[in-house]
Amino acid sequence: MTKIIDVHTHMLNDKWLDAILEYGGNYTLKKLGGQQVIHCDDAPFMTLMDDMFDYAKRIEAMDNAGVDLAIVSLTCPSVYWGGREVSVATACMMNDDMAEQQKTYSDRIRFFATLPWQYPDAAITELERALKLGAVGVFVSASISGMSLTDPSIASIWSAIDAKGLPVLIHPGAPPGVGEMDMEKYNLSFSVGFMFDTTLAISRMIYGGFFDRYKRVNIIASHAGGALPYLVGRLDTAFDNMPPCRDVISDRPSTYFERLYFDSIAYTQDALELCLKVAGPDRVLYGSDYPHNVGDMRGCLARVNALPSDSHARIRGGNAEKLFDL
Repeated sequence: MTKIIDVHTHMLNDKWLDAILEYGGNYTLKKLGGQQVIHCDDAPFMTLMDDMFDYAKRIEAMDNAGVDLAIVSLTCPSVYWGGREVSVATACMMNDDMAEQQKTYSDRIRFFATLPWQYPDAAITELERALKLGAVGVFVSASISGMSLTDPSIASIWSAIDAKGLPVLIHPGAPPGVGEMDMEKYNLSFSVGFMFDTTLAISRMIYGGFFDRYKRVNIIASHAGGALPYLVGRLDTAFDNMPPCRDVISDRPSTYFERLYFDSIAYTQDALELCLKVAGPDRVLYGSDYPHNVGDMRGCLARVNALPSDSHARIRGGNAEKLFDL
């Protein structure tokens, strides 16, 4: 029987929280609605939940939801703050911690490597070290402190990842300019900002020829690809009618969707079904976003189970087994 594998699920630890509060600059901790919430430029960013810090509680929650294996990652803003020394040290600390948890729960936990992407030489060194510790993929934000994932300065990191054919989870954060866009109200960073952060990042990668340069890297687009499934026709229309969209690539953007994986975190059945229709059953992976306050292992799995039955085994875990060589 195929294992149920959660590819989008997070863990923190006390050392990471202490570091970002001391060195994070525009990241602050405030109470909001009785909860402790990390803010970015005074906009609510992430609600801290007890289960984010407790692997035993995680395993219990997985048991209750029927999830067999979790591929855990840090979450945004990862380690993209604090300067070189702090960023590198925090990445090393997170990889060490997750590797130790993988040893403790060897049949239940795998992890994505945390890298200090702002410092390419250090990031490549840490990538090699994290893989030796047992990392099965790489985590990266949709933008790195405002820097695009197609910025030439990080091309060497992508080359190192591509050479190994690794899966990379692209996860949104508070997009640049949240203050200017008046996103501090109503948690708009989560409901809207995260979605266009992912969508903009991967659209730029497609139009910029990323997938022509890096043939082996496997990109996972978080939250069912943000708005990408909804906008695929618009991306193609722009390519067909606007010459700048053909400056780098010669194939329509929709053809590059065949290179993307999408997690199943869509929140409504209709949205997940659209993602499945666009991506196909071999390119959708179960994810839960646990233990965020919006994370829901049971609900996300129930929506997967409500998809056509011939896709169940692949989306629950079969696709992940192949992608991560589990």
